Amino acid sequence: MAGIAPEVRALMRPSAAALDPYDPAFSPVDVILSANENNYGIPPEVAPALAAAVTEAAWNRYPVPLGGELRSQIAAWHNVAPERVIIGNGGDELLFNFFLAFGGAGHALVSCPPTFSVYGLYASMVETPVIEVAREKDFAPNVDALVEAARTAMLVVVTSPNNPTGDLFPRDGVRRLCEACPGIVLVDEAYMEFADPGSSVEGLLPTYDNLAVLHTFSKAFALAGARVGYVLASAPVVAALAAVRQPYSVSVLDQAAALAAVTHRDAFLPAIEAIRMDRTRLSATLAGLASLGVRVWPSQANFICVRVPHARDAWRRLRDERSILVRDFSSTPGLEDCLRITVGKPEENDLVVGALTSILKGE
Repeated sequence: MAGIAPEVRALMRPSAAALDPYDPAFSPVDVILSANENNYGIPPEVAPALAAAVTEAAWNRYPVPLGGELRSQIAAWHNVAPERVIIGNGGDELLFNFFLAFGGAGHALVSCPPTFSVYGLYASMVETPVIEVAREKDFAPNVDALVEAARTAMLVVVTSPNNPTGDLFPRDGVRRLCEACPGIVLVDEAYMEFADPGSSVEGLLPTYDNLAVLHTFSKAFALAGARVGYVLASAPVVAALAAVRQPYSVSVLDQAAALAAVTHRDAFLPAIEAIRMDRTRLSATLAGLASLGVRVWPSQANFICVRVPHARDAWRRLRDERSILVRDFSSTPGLEDCLRITVGKPEENDLVVGALTSILKGE
């Protein structure tokens, strides 16, 4: 993507002029293990229902603004009232809406880097000051320091499992944050379906009115192309998010696709379990390369964070010589020489291990 010309940047709002276009570092390759997508795709038994839902949708009508039936079905699935659910154009729109509603000058965000870079990006867009509480060397969050920082913040965002490190945020830590923060505590659970059962903090929602939990259909439910996410929160928080959302932001087609996924959600479980099982195998195989300088961190998501010697060069050779794309985080503070590898299908995982082994051996 072309950069912003100086003469255009001079016309921009200062907080926006300091930004550059978001770059997901995508390249056309044979094996894509860079974006944490579900490489199994839509289950064969769901595909006809999804196709029929999209075909039968009222394309000539604006979508139901707050999701209508999709909202109701999500609420029933999570055993909450519909007014405690809001859908959005992917998790990204919902994240941005949190900053629109609760951020801005004098409304500090507390985050826990290294984590999803979009939090900092959206904070910058709306002039939200950011208090960063760095993770420990093993990527564990410093909960005590986060709680202290949360006492003067309007918004705290933690990710569980964390992207790109794969670890869960402790449930008791979420409790403490909710009790300390005078504003909103958002737990981004975009990858929670891949974690051990019982890992979600949704069970804390009845206790804490300032807790919100974000989910997406992009990962476990293989709808990254549809861009549908949702948040569970108290009715007043949902109302605040509804007040700043773009009208009709989730299209008729996307709502139809997501509704098909919700009503057939059990059909996705075999692929989710396959990813979990191969995550264990992939982690163990990569950990077996310790003699080549490889370090692997435990993960509860559908990706693995791996430190390798000369990671940037390894990433480039995987892409250019083997047509395999992983995500390079080697220039991110705290993630020096780290790559993030999405857990794909077994044959894809075998390819990346074989290619990485060969590269590290200097072949």
